Amino acid sequence: MSVVRSHRYLVADAGLEEFLARRSSLIATVREGHPGLSRAVLIRLEDGTYTDTWYWESPGQLDAALAALPTFPEAPLTMALTRDGTALNGRVVDER
Repeated sequence: MSVVRSHRYLVADAGLEEFLARRSSLIATVREGHPGLSRAVLIRLEDGTYTDTWYWESPGQLDAALAALPTFPEAPLTMALTRDGTALNGRVVDER
């Protein structure tokens, strides 16, 4: 089964368009060097927060991408538009 890295954070409405553009660029850059990223899903919840879940084919691929995080200049630029962020890693145990 795949693994995920899930973030939860707030994005100001005024910065959402820029955040989406930066996030798209970040995802493209990560995929260039780490093709194990199979999908990234951003959801706006009813309380106004966002969950951003990135699905990886294996734990090793997720670990390699996390280790390379400092080499992605888009990462701090993207996350600068968020606040109150948390991140968790997990393993998919059932998918239908």
